[in-house]
Amino acid sequence: MIEKVVEKQKAIELREKGKTYSEILSVIPVAKSTLSIWLGSVGLSKAQKQRITKERLDAGLRGAQAKKKQRIERQNEIFKYAKSQIKNISDRELFIIGVILYWAEGTKEKEERPGSGIALSNMDWRIIQIFLRWLEKICKIQKNMITFEIMVHISHNDRVKEIQKFWSKMTGHPLNSFSKVYFKRTKIKKTNRKNTGEKYNGVLKIKVKASSGLVRKIAGWSEGVYEKIK
Repeated sequence: MIEKVVEKQKAIELREKGKTYSEILSVIPVAKSTLSIWLGSVGLSKAQKQRITKERLDAGLRGAQAKKKQRIERQNEIFKYAKSQIKNISDRELFIIGVILYWAEGTKEKEERPGSGIALSNMDWRIIQIFLRWLEKICKIQKNMITFEIMVHISHNDRVKEIQKFWSKMTGHPLNSFSKVYFKRTKIKKTNRKNTGEKYNGVLKIKVKASSGLVRKIAGWSEGVYEKIK
């Protein structure tokens, strides 16, 4: 009993010095509910209250940062493991990948507009690289048969040369292949997207000359994939 009286007095003294509950509990190992009863009548100065508030905010921030770090580490673990599950890609697998990619992102021939050629647009340079590889390796399309168009928002018109260099580097095609640049003039709304600043490089459209026959083949391949899966 005497020990509890001593602990209570020590807790009150610490509180009067402006210590937080957490700081007091690190010295006096009692239940937090007990501490709350002991210290209920202890007044604090304005400066002490401000310090305690700051300590709480700092503790909350540290906790949030620790959780964020743990989440990022876990995400990285999942990413690395998932990446390790993809082994070498065979030509057959690349063929299917390209068919599905074009089925999802490429332009299709319409009855009212026959003779449409290959055209695929995307802002993800990795998709662009995979599709170019598919055209070269699977479809045997020569480099000189491929043309490009860049679509970029008018607000980035001062970055056109930079954007052209970016796509030239990503595709391995000469800079003069990216002379066709079209500007979008839509109003930019408030967005949380991270690719609207210097990381934004517009949308690249890949076009293949005289490729209406290949468009029809891809349509057939796509239907074949669908039927086999169905």
